[in-house]
Amino acid sequence: MSELNPAQQEAARHVEGPLLVLAGAGSGKTRVVTHRIAHLIELGIVPSDILAVTFTNKAAEEMRSRIRALKNAQVLACTFHSLGARILRESIELLGYRKDFAIYDEDDSEKLLRNCLQQLQLTEEKGLLKEMRAQISTAKNNLHPPEKAEEKLFASVYVLYQSKLKECNALDFDDLLYLTVRLLQENEHARREYQNRWLFVLIDEYQDTNFAQYTLAKLLVEQHRNIFAVGDPDQSIYSWRGARYQNILNFEQDFPGAKVITLEQNYRSTDNILQASNALIEHNLHRYEKKLWSANGEGEKIRLFTAHTERQEAEFIGNQILRQVLEKGFSYDDIAIFYRTNAQSRPFEDALLAGRIPYQIIGGLSFYARREIKDILSFLRLVISNTDIISFLRTINIPKRGLGPVTLEKILALAAEKKMSILHFCEELIARPDFSPKLSAKQHSGLKSYIELIHRLRNQRPSLKIHELIAETIAQTQYLNYLKEDPETEQDRKENLDELIGKAAEWEEEREDPTLLNFLEELSLRSSTDETTHLPAVKLMTLHNSKGLEFPLVFVVGLEEDICPHANSKGKAEAIEEERRLFYVGMTRAKRLLYLTAASSRFLWGTVRTMTLSRFLKEIPAQFLNNLSPHSTTEESPSPGKFSSGDKVYHQQFGMGIVQKSFEGSFGLTYEVLFPQSGTTRSLVARFAKLQPYSQ
Repeated sequence: MSELNPAQQEAARHVEGPLLVLAGAGSGKTRVVTHRIAHLIELGIVPSDILAVTFTNKAAEEMRSRIRALKNAQVLACTFHSLGARILRESIELLGYRKDFAIYDEDDSEKLLRNCLQQLQLTEEKGLLKEMRAQISTAKNNLHPPEKAEEKLFASVYVLYQSKLKECNALDFDDLLYLTVRLLQENEHARREYQNRWLFVLIDEYQDTNFAQYTLAKLLVEQHRNIFAVGDPDQSIYSWRGARYQNILNFEQDFPGAKVITLEQNYRSTDNILQASNALIEHNLHRYEKKLWSANGEGEKIRLFTAHTERQEAEFIGNQILRQVLEKGFSYDDIAIFYRTNAQSRPFEDALLAGRIPYQIIGGLSFYARREIKDILSFLRLVISNTDIISFLRTINIPKRGLGPVTLEKILALAAEKKMSILHFCEELIARPDFSPKLSAKQHSGLKSYIELIHRLRNQRPSLKIHELIAETIAQTQYLNYLKEDPETEQDRKENLDELIGKAAEWEEEREDPTLLNFLEELSLRSSTDETTHLPAVKLMTLHNSKGLEFPLVFVVGLEEDICPHANSKGKAEAIEEERRLFYVGMTRAKRLLYLTAASSRFLWGTVRTMTLSRFLKEIPAQFLNNLSPHSTTEESPSPGKFSSGDKVYHQQFGMGIVQKSFEGSFGLTYEVLFPQSGTTRSLVARFAKLQPYSQ
């Protein structure tokens, strides 16, 4: 106990009755939980009477190992789903199942659900399978049985799916909670059995419990009320998974007479970071009041940087990383970049690659390795090449054209035998009935539409810029409809495609003679360097993936309205509060140094947009910030002032030019400039071109 501070000691010495430990970020909650278990064992409580429930297997294993180190005792520390499986293995016969039930993974569950849709003669178009799967999962986590489903179509699917699971003596992952709660609610003998088995129950990350987990916890402690809940409503960021922050806020109402202990000393961050974080989160109404503090010293102020463009933002971060590593002694492993959505990683990957800075994407693929990016780039490769078999195989069934693996294998073999390029062979195959393999009407139609698509894009290529050709490819392939087959990932993948268009537009502006071939070649070379490194590397991840981690140096990027807070939270007070909690989580990961960055313009949703600084930045008092934003023309600032027809300007690459006219183009203010030395006239986007007044 001497290792613990006074608040931690008070929590660890608690024995009977309900206790809520409000454990702020970095306040040593795992140490408190394990010392509390050790204290119970010291008092003579049998280890098998103690149950600790966590949210991840990793957290459960860490807890078990710490308890072994402290008391050499075996305590049941497990996840909610593991607990449910344990109870059901013993008692599921009371619900009419056999004890040797199978647990279906997501793939097994989807196959069974597909079978149900076929039996009900329901088409799988427009993502019905994924939609029904998500609705069933939500229903079970909210403890809604099939027979009480109100919407007719969903009810028919849910009832059939659950009956088929029972026929197979199988459970899906959500059943491990749903059926466990049903068992305890419906069978008094079983309920008494498990209430008496675990006389002391500890729940970690209580703010992340969904309704089924919350109900299971309440049922287990209903008689003895010895519940020790640890959590922080300020770090509740998983509502999209069904987590209900209200569970922790209602703890005292659910368990009258409960004691509440707040852990406010933070062992991770400097005080300046914590004071700024406190000031931010105080804007949330639905929370317990607490103020984190640190004995780690005041530390440096948070560094704020507002760039003109997302590229300048990324280049600034790349330069700062090199400086901190080369001059200040940081390792690449000490550094992390957090963003709101995966699509935002692209400019940072580009900047890190350009600076030869090793990096690793955590919890997601590198931008250039993402499925939708590779799909569209494969279509573009076929615009150039007749012989790219890999790109052909990747795209031929986007959307599905009835050409299965056996038919495609025959096509490839015969094309090779006749020494014809794959696209030329396909052209002959649809034009000549004597060519083999013989295609069905559906296959013939599908292949014909595919070849026509490639030819249309080839015909349009000379008149379109690269970014316009990418947009046209997305439109003509109906790729956005294809994405609707998976509603859960649709929005993220759309954002990634917007990023690809923005990347192309940016790349074109930087090259004197941009070509599609060079663009594809450069991206191929970049993606080939994106392998996960085992050397020290900067970590890139979403804010959601940052929870539970810590780094000496953290960059939280893209802090603008519609990004953080996300556009989907607009007009929804509770959603804005969760977005603020998410930003708070990101800030409190930083140990020594924190950077917050934004851009005043960004390529978003298919066009360049003027961005507004995130409201969250305005909620951090200026006394905690060191503003590094450029207040004058910098290396990449837009042209100072507007130029008029006849003005002489200087461009770093093209030299002296004369403005012919200005107009609002696709990417904002654009100048048509005549360069006398080369005799060429160019359209230059003001924010990219970096034009300066010419004076001789």
